[in-house]
Amino acid sequence: MSGLVNALVIMAVAGVVIARQFRARAIDTDRRWWLIPVILAVVALRDPGVLDAHHRAESAVLLAVELLIGVATGAGWAWTTRVWTAPDGVVWTKSTKASLAAWGVGIALRIGLYGLGLALGLHQSSSALTLTLGTTLLVRDGILVWRAQSLGTADRPAPAYGDDMRSARKERV
Repeated sequence: MSGLVNALVIMAVAGVVIARQFRARAIDTDRRWWLIPVILAVVALRDPGVLDAHHRAESAVLLAVELLIGVATGAGWAWTTRVWTAPDGVVWTKSTKASLAAWGVGIALRIGLYGLGLALGLHQSSSALTLTLGTTLLVRDGILVWRAQSLGTADRPAPAYGDDMRSARKERV
């Protein structure tokens, strides 16, 4: 597949992942939550074109900045996700509007970074996007598992940035 097709597939997968997060979902803290992000990273790093062969230093700097954006997006997404324990002890998560804003900022920064790479004449592989997506998911899932494990009592939501915790309305699951 061409780089453009790869990028479109990755964006479609990211869109599905983002959309699924706005429905309440049970989280299993015992499963291997790190497996899919690690597989994404391994697949991305196997591609020899992850760095531009003619501009290695500039390409490495651009990749490092993209990875930092991925870490920030994953952390922002995780900390803006509502986490609570149901009376039966199952831990649930649901993204908030602030989570959507975290994704929007992350995507905008990546688009700007891609434009900078084009302006510098760098070849940018879709492997960098795959690696960044894996990094984002790894950070997000790690923080969510940590938050889920730190919950104490049943039906007490862990605060998420952007929640209106003063609201008297209780969300149905």
